Amino acid sequence: MLVVVFILASALSVSSLSADVDKGRKKVVHVLEDDTGAVIVQTAPGKVVTHRGGSITLPCRFHHEPENSDPARIRIKWTKVTDALQFEDVFVALGRQQRVFGSYKGRVFLEQAGPGDASVIIQNVTLDDYGRYECEVTNDMEDDTGFVNLDLEGVVFPYYPSEGRYRLNYHQAEDACKQQDAILASHSQLHKAWLEGLDWCNAGWLEDGSVQYPISHPRDQCGRRDTPAGVRNYGYRHKEDEHYDAFCFTSKLDGKVYFLKRYKKVNYVEATKACVRDGSVVAKVGQLYAAWRFQLLDRCEAGWLEDGSIRYPIVNPRSRCGGSHPGVRHLGFPEKKFRLYGVYCFRKNKDETAGKPMNGTKVI
Repeated sequence: MLVVVFILASALSVSSLSADVDKGRKKVVHVLEDDTGAVIVQTAPGKVVTHRGGSITLPCRFHHEPENSDPARIRIKWTKVTDALQFEDVFVALGRQQRVFGSYKGRVFLEQAGPGDASVIIQNVTLDDYGRYECEVTNDMEDDTGFVNLDLEGVVFPYYPSEGRYRLNYHQAEDACKQQDAILASHSQLHKAWLEGLDWCNAGWLEDGSVQYPISHPRDQCGRRDTPAGVRNYGYRHKEDEHYDAFCFTSKLDGKVYFLKRYKKVNYVEATKACVRDGSVVAKVGQLYAAWRFQLLDRCEAGWLEDGSIRYPIVNPRSRCGGSHPGVRHLGFPEKKFRLYGVYCFRKNKDETAGKPMNGTKVI
């Protein structure tokens, strides 16, 4: 029996793809020969895009021969593949029996759009769902696989703690991003941010264990003026012993960030209490960046954030608000007890759409 898996993505044209994955599995791109002996590509990896909190379909179709094969003997398995070629079980189905694993429980379902459809729907997408997924279809001893990438709309931001720069090993950087409502960025996310103008002269960890930094305007203090612009790469570094900053990634918020209007400025403790009295909490750094990107939050007033830093978001640059480029301005980590500022608060949305698929997704 022959099983062929089709990974579908609209607006995607592929004539040839590198297919070898050195992990003891079959090739990613599968071919058949027609009556003339010509080789026809049957699958092509695609990329689907959504945002945090959205719903998305990971498309996968298969064709099996002979056509009268028993559907109850076909196994569909989805796994998430990391850069280290480790596999995380997501979903498995054999006939009518289905099982969902780990954090995907209650969020992943078969699309069931007809015979040959192995697509799954992921609801309430999280930051950790970002990445590469494998669809495997097995019938008796025959199996075939294909891959699809799940991308998120979002924003990359550099981060270092109050202790100073170059203080984080890989695991500490990973934790620091999570504490700020984010994850370590991937190389592709950092590269996209660089294309959008991100320029940062401090190296930071990425999720694959490499250390990189984006330079849009080459200068002597950032790798020499005569070197081309681009994402500079230190390569893969020792995750325990070496220390750098972090590049974090976050996506759309399930809530709202706002500057709390008060008659007087406050210290950090007073700022925390003020947000709580207003039915909110002090915003995290990732939440402020997400509000700047998705809410277009623009406020020329410095305010406390949860990590003790002082920042403010600028969408429309003006002379008295930190320069000529949009972005989130960072004024450092002042003394919490005596320094007085405003505060940015975060209020979570009421859960009125629980169990309902969300729109706002697209396939590219």
